[in-house]
Amino acid sequence: MKKLLFFTIALSLLLVSCNSSSENIKVLPPTDFNKAVTLEDNSILQLIDVRTAEEFEVGHLKDSQNICVTEEDFEEKVKNLNKDEPVYVYCKKGGRSARAAKILRDLGFTKVYDLEGGITSWTDDGLEVVE
Repeated sequence: MKKLLFFTIALSLLLVSCNSSSENIKVLPPTDFNKAVTLEDNSILQLIDVRTAEEFEVGHLKDSQNICVTEEDFEEKVKNLNKDEPVYVYCKKGGRSARAAKILRDLGFTKVYDLEGGITSWTDDGLEVVE
């Protein structure tokens, strides 16, 4: 009986922690992501391409800045962003941006939006990139 009670409590805590951990991160499909960044005031838009500089140079979203999540200074660079304004992140297919989104959330950013499927799904949907 004690084992069942312990298991139930542990499972409940796990589910609650999983729910709250993604609370400030929203994964948006390309069309919704495009609408969101288009509606943002360009003077405060925080659109981050978390790929390498080489990938960024090949093509990126308009008005994005490149802060590579695999670089050692990623956390230091994103600390210059406004934690109270939305931050939009993307990578090639979604893996690195998910990692970046979690780091941003852990640093206290309150509104983090991740492009579902990355720039690959963006271009597959016929949306524009800057070369």
